[in-house]
Parts: sequence; C-alpha cells; structure tokens
Amino acid sequence: MLKNPVAEGDVIMRKIITNTFITLDGVMQAPGGPEEDPTGGFKYGGWSVNYWDEMMGKVIVESMSKPFDLLLGRKTYDIFAAHWPYMKNDPDKLNAVIADRLNSARKYVVSKTLAKTDWENSTLIMDDAVKEIIELKKQDGPEIQVHGSSNLIQTLLKNDLIDEFRVWTFPLTVGAGKRLFGEGTLPVGLKLLDSKTSTTGVNIATYAGSGKISIGSFMLGNPTEAELIRRKRLE
Repeated sequence: MLKNPVAEGDVIMRKIITNTFITLDGVMQAPGGPEEDPTGGFKYGGWSVNYWDEMMGKVIVESMSKPFDLLLGRKTYDIFAAHWPYMKNDPDKLNAVIADRLNSARKYVVSKTLAKTDWENSTLIMDDAVKEIIELKKQDGPEIQVHGSSNLIQTLLKNDLIDEFRVWTFPLTVGAGKRLFGEGTLPVGLKLLDSKTSTTGVNIATYAGSGKISIGSFMLGNPTEAELIRRKRLE
C-alpha cells in the first residue's frame, strides 16, 4: 500500500502527485469560486480565495518549475480548459506564469463522457482508466500531477496509485462537501517530507507513503478491573 513509488520490479515508475486544497474538515470542493462546483447544494465555493499571500504564490510556481504532466478528471478539466487558455497574457504575473505552465503541459483526461478535448496537448483516457494510468506511470516522462479531480482521486486511492500528497490545509470548516479521503481510502502510514505555513495560516505539507500502519497501545500491560469492565461493555 502506497509503496515508495520509484520501482516496481525492474520498471522505473514515475510519480503521481496530488495537489489538493482542503478545509480543516477535509473538504476539497470548489475552493476557487461559487460557480466552480455547486453540485450537492454546496454553498461555500470560493472558500480558499481570501487566504492567499505572496508565499503561497511562490510555492505554486515552484511546484511547476520542473517539467510535469497533468492527470485530470473530467470536471476539473472542464474548469481548467474554460479558464487557463484565456489567461496567457493576464497582467497578473502569477496568473500568466501558471497559465503558461498548465497550457504547455501534457494533459491526460479521465472521462467516459467527453467526446474530444480542445485544450492543447490533451489526451482522453476513456476505457479501463486504472490500467491506462498504470501504463502511463511506466512510460518515460516527468512526474504526473493531479490537481482537483476529487472523483479521480478516489479511484487512485482505492488502487494505491498515489505516490505523494501535496496538501494545502486552510483554516476553516464547511461541514459538508467532497472530501480528499473518501470511504474507499486504504489504511496506510505516511511520512512528512515538507511543511510550511503561510501568513494567513494555510499549512502546506507534502507526504509520501511509509508502508503499513504501525499500531501500539498506551494501555497498562495488566488491565485493571475497571478497564476489563469497560471492554466488556463494548462487546
């Protein structure tokens, strides 16, 4: 589970890395605006917008400074394709840099409903997505970044295909919405590779798999009578 990604047999595997904005209660739905994803009656779209500072922009640019491919679900593809191609000459330097990186990246789009992709350098993955993604990992190329794509991430989690999590945790709760770690998440141990905090309290952390969960106990070696009674009540 969440194997350290680099090799499987004699095949060097390139990494799949998720880049996810979440609330403190784990919701990743519609961080960028009310119109982004109001499905399920979600009322808090745009919850991340007012937390941005200069450091966060630098982290975004740094994460895109080396070559990468994109792996996107259909809904996130639709959001990005309707936005970033039109930001090429944006007067905001940060937007222009991000647009350049995303527009030029090779993009793989997982969808059973799209008939074609109009965003430059995009390829559809329609049949047996898990098999195709495994084959994609085996190909020569740069790291594969997943942005947004909550439904796709659930498939990747269930099939142990994520090598690193880049998680931006914003200091607010929204109560309900699409979550990064859904019910199909595999139990695994993680190790922290990097962590930093913005001036607005956003924690930006990178995790990689460290193998199976190692459990222990703080209980007394010889349980008290009260403890034995407590355990009995749980049966």
